[in-house]
Amino acid sequence: MGGLNVKEIDKEKEELLMGLKRINFNYYPKCPNPELSIGVGRHSDISTITVLLQDDIGGLYVKKHETNIWIHIPPVNGALVINIGDALQIMSNDKYKSVEHCVIANGSNNRISVPIFLHPKATSVIGPLKEVIENGEKPIYKQILYADYTNIFFSKGHDGKDTIEFAKI
Repeated sequence: MGGLNVKEIDKEKEELLMGLKRINFNYYPKCPNPELSIGVGRHSDISTITVLLQDDIGGLYVKKHETNIWIHIPPVNGALVINIGDALQIMSNDKYKSVEHCVIANGSNNRISVPIFLHPKATSVIGPLKEVIENGEKPIYKQILYADYTNIFFSKGHDGKDTIEFAKI
């Protein structure tokens, strides 16, 4: 965490960064008309970090920040995909950006993915880390209860990265 000026991860910081871990098992059945469907709509994860194991079918796309072009992330046997989530974007004051992504339906094969989400506890208050803004950098995000952030995310459909606007000052 040297890029964020964090010298030591104590128990409190560990709880904030990865106080909870959640694992999902996602099954996407083959779709006879994939052009009429989406596997998972465009969104960013609300976690600190997401670790993803995907099968060999593919279908994961990420949006490149600079160009807004969608890029297919081909599966690599035995590799993991690591995504930055919104919580880390907020805590890093935009030094690290969460990645907008989606999953496209497949017409030929079933698809399985296993994401592991590391995130703050619901009772944690997130905002720019004090180490990030201690040299006078202006905070972009307010201090918010993580439960409030997750409630906003889960109260609506996938809409890209719009949830992060809720946390901005």
